Amino acid sequence: MTTRSLVEALDRGDTAALARAISLVENRRDGCEQVLTHAHARVGRRGARRIGLTGPPGAGKSTLTERLVQHYRAQELRVAVIAVDPTSPFTGGALLGDRIRMESVSLDPGVFIRSMATRGSQGGLATTTEEAADVLEAFGFDRILIETVGVGQTELDIARTAESTALVLVPESGDAIQTLKAGVMEIADVFVINKSDRPGGDKLRQEIEVMLGLRQGNAFRHVAPHHTSSTGAERRTGGRADGRGKGTARPPDRPTAESWEPPVLTTVATTGEGVPELVAALDRHRAFLESSGRLVARRRERLAERTRAVVERGLRQGLWEDTPAPDLLAQRMDEMAEGRRSPYDVAADILDQLRSGAIR
Repeated sequence: MTTRSLVEALDRGDTAALARAISLVENRRDGCEQVLTHAHARVGRRGARRIGLTGPPGAGKSTLTERLVQHYRAQELRVAVIAVDPTSPFTGGALLGDRIRMESVSLDPGVFIRSMATRGSQGGLATTTEEAADVLEAFGFDRILIETVGVGQTELDIARTAESTALVLVPESGDAIQTLKAGVMEIADVFVINKSDRPGGDKLRQEIEVMLGLRQGNAFRHVAPHHTSSTGAERRTGGRADGRGKGTARPPDRPTAESWEPPVLTTVATTGEGVPELVAALDRHRAFLESSGRLVARRRERLAERTRAVVERGLRQGLWEDTPAPDLLAQRMDEMAEGRRSPYDVAADILDQLRSGAIR
């Protein structure tokens, strides 16, 4: 199939063509940039949302994703899922574990599930995940759920790809010290304690709320008071019973235009408990992004990053495939092996010749 006929099939709503287009993008085959250029003209025009779900392995991300799909389908929304799975050491493809776990929705014609391999990426996503999301949005999906592989605290790419990120934890996720670690805890727009019916769920929720208080400079505003008298109410509102005193806590479901306080929710994905509340929190975050102007800002940042990535990829490929740089490297190999030159010296020579025009 030619690139033109593939694009025409996408415009007709051909699901087989959609799968083929994503494979084209994922494998960087000829025509992928034409497909992405075609998709770009349709991205951001229909109000589609990209929602990321990240967290440690075993947190129940796939089951929670399945519940979200069911909820959105009940609203007659078209839903796409990008499930980033570990890479097979034998074929280089995805292991497809997440697709198997979402079997109940996989046959719905309004649902499209795509497994993608990380292929060595350490940020929890495949390098082409965002581009695949562009193709899915251009195809007409209303919600694009992106589930990361579950690599722990280095899983930061999702914050640059999704507009709203839910961090899914379980009571066994770790003690207070683990909770307070930087990294993945700081990218969450919504915290979700899944399997909250297990022992330790309330304790983990309080730890996260205290952590959020420390981040905002009001460490114990989430902690329940020991007294319920008017004096206690005055203490909770910074000395004023009417709630206008210094230090007043802003309710998590009423964000100001300047800031967003991530809510801490509890769910039991196997039963669907807490899923409507999670959907409502994601809706509130979307409204915050729109009202504060951050939605537009994030999209502009993504476009700038994408452009830089495409330029760097092209320069890297052109340097090693279309210039004498590989020959220069081969000529200096003996000197490096004997310790007379370092890789940094040779790299500097290549870059100097590139800048001077000696390498074309």
